[in-house]
Amino acid sequence: MMRAVRYFLLTGVLCLLAACGGKFQTYNGPEVTYVMAFKEERKLVLLHHDQILKTYDFELGFAPVGDKFIEGDGKTPEGRYFIDRKNPNSSFHLSIGISYPNNQDRAEAAALGKSPGGDIFIHGTPRKFRKADDWTWGCLAVTNREMEEIYAMVNVGTPIEIYP
Repeated sequence: MMRAVRYFLLTGVLCLLAACGGKFQTYNGPEVTYVMAFKEERKLVLLHHDQILKTYDFELGFAPVGDKFIEGDGKTPEGRYFIDRKNPNSSFHLSIGISYPNNQDRAEAAALGKSPGGDIFIHGTPRKFRKADDWTWGCLAVTNREMEEIYAMVNVGTPIEIYP
């Protein structure tokens, strides 16, 4: 009897560990040296120098056309940034931070007497993914499964260019 209880407890613990570790993948391929995001096409491209490693569809902010200038405008920034952090405890499955706002973004918002905002990420989604259904506050949203790959592949410090 005691042996059966220990077996079931051990099995339960192993199942929990497997479930908890499920969203964290490992990646042993070529280094992602550059990320490009094309807003109009809704395509995120991970590159190793000039070689495309992976391409993903994404959803945008609720006001997808145009550059982000101020906090709350629902726009996704355009320009050159870098990946500045990883969040394993994101409300959106997993996320990697984009270094918005930069000095130019701050100056543009200040000229308008506003805050540029911040906390722009590539992240997963808590809802059904539909490429044309833009809903974020300015982030790029991919499926949770894709976010697991991106999280494993892209390192802090990687440059990202976001195009209109």
